[in-house]
Amino acid sequence: MTDVVENAEYDVVVIGAGPVGENVADRARAAGLSTAVIESELVGGECSYWACMPSKALLRPVVARADARRVPGLSGAGRGPLDTDAVLAHRDACASHWKDDGQAEWLEGIGVRLYRGTGRLTGARQVSVTTSEGTEHRLTARHAVAVCTGSRAVTPDLPGIAEARPWTSREATSAKEVPGRLIVVGGGAVGVEMATAWQALGAEVTMLVRGKGLLPRMEPFAGELVAEALTEAGARIRTGVSATALRRAAPDAPVTVELDDGERVEADEILFATGRAPRTDDLGLDTVGLEPGSWLDVDDSCRVRGSTWLYGVGDVNHRVLLTHQGKYQARIAGAAIAARSQGVPLLESDRWGAHAATADHAAVPQVVFTDPEAASVGLTLKEAEEAGHRVRAVDHDLASVAGSGLYAQDYRGRARMIVDLDRNILLGVTFVGPGIGELLHSATVAVAGEVPIDRLWHAVPAYPTISEVWLRLLETYRG
Repeated sequence: MTDVVENAEYDVVVIGAGPVGENVADRARAAGLSTAVIESELVGGECSYWACMPSKALLRPVVARADARRVPGLSGAGRGPLDTDAVLAHRDACASHWKDDGQAEWLEGIGVRLYRGTGRLTGARQVSVTTSEGTEHRLTARHAVAVCTGSRAVTPDLPGIAEARPWTSREATSAKEVPGRLIVVGGGAVGVEMATAWQALGAEVTMLVRGKGLLPRMEPFAGELVAEALTEAGARIRTGVSATALRRAAPDAPVTVELDDGERVEADEILFATGRAPRTDDLGLDTVGLEPGSWLDVDDSCRVRGSTWLYGVGDVNHRVLLTHQGKYQARIAGAAIAARSQGVPLLESDRWGAHAATADHAAVPQVVFTDPEAASVGLTLKEAEEAGHRVRAVDHDLASVAGSGLYAQDYRGRARMIVDLDRNILLGVTFVGPGIGELLHSATVAVAGEVPIDRLWHAVPAYPTISEVWLRLLETYRG
């Protein structure tokens, strides 16, 4: 029988101490609300230990070497292999060696009570925390419970998949050795980033993509340029195929993948980067009238529809599965919780106000850290047209900008902006090319700020930088 060691009451209870939960807690405490956070794994969550931080640590040496190879005077220095041990050691350091002492101390430093254990709803505003020792804390939230438990990678239900022991994003970002041969199933951001990293570290990579190309949620040219570079680096990319079965005869044996076209592909490891599911299976959603294992349907303040106290923030609401967007939602939700706790009415008509996560719909930025980098914000041409906007796509070759020629020899890249012809503002921007990730925030400001095209003409880019592409795009638009 579980021993109840505490009955406690807080203004806000947060389930999940990843970057989203941390930010909700931070905003609640800043508003003077007593706050508790529950975490069953590591404080800092998926991003800190198995996603953003370790993956970008793996990719940074890869991209730096690629950049060096394109610069006169450095090209010879960049020809050698990467120091695998050093890269993996740097990755481990960036993941804090999978220890969360620092982040736990930060939470406590801002006055948040941290409960380590599994949090579960037991009724309206009621949360139970079961520790690894089997003891139980029963918490009551006066104002809000915020579910910030994130998402988990899913693998398809294929014959032989259990025996094959496939990698998910967690294994791909934390592996201790470079596989001789790696199959990557999926052509989205995780798939292309991990293919880029492990190919550069010495793996022979084969990508299996069910669709027509890579990065299907971006403009088509983004996936085309990334695929071209991966192929030149030695990766094999198969599109329009699906795995039908897996076989691994022994733990140390290769894995064989059977494809729907009859071909078989063999490798030492296989990564499935094919989707995610909400971590809400054992959350007690049924005790408050919701379906276990479901995504949480929320409004723009991230409050669960039909509830006055339950919030779903970050991946669990399935709005945008990106860390920075989840943190943005957390800031919005924290402000909304604070306002409602003080009886301050929220203005639903205030589209870009402090309590509405409008950017989730209109200005989501993303960088894919491949070589070349791919970055986008807002709508693609297809999305804008399907939404009924009257638009024009304006394209420019990034290689023709003076700054790109200085950045690298034989620079290859492309830029596109989507102009709303009725409102004379930008609905979306996409960049693909070396070193363009840092360009994206300028585009995000333009899209989120709904800056008129005529005003953008007065935002003068410094010479000679790659940012001059803005001037070229505007010149093309004006004709």
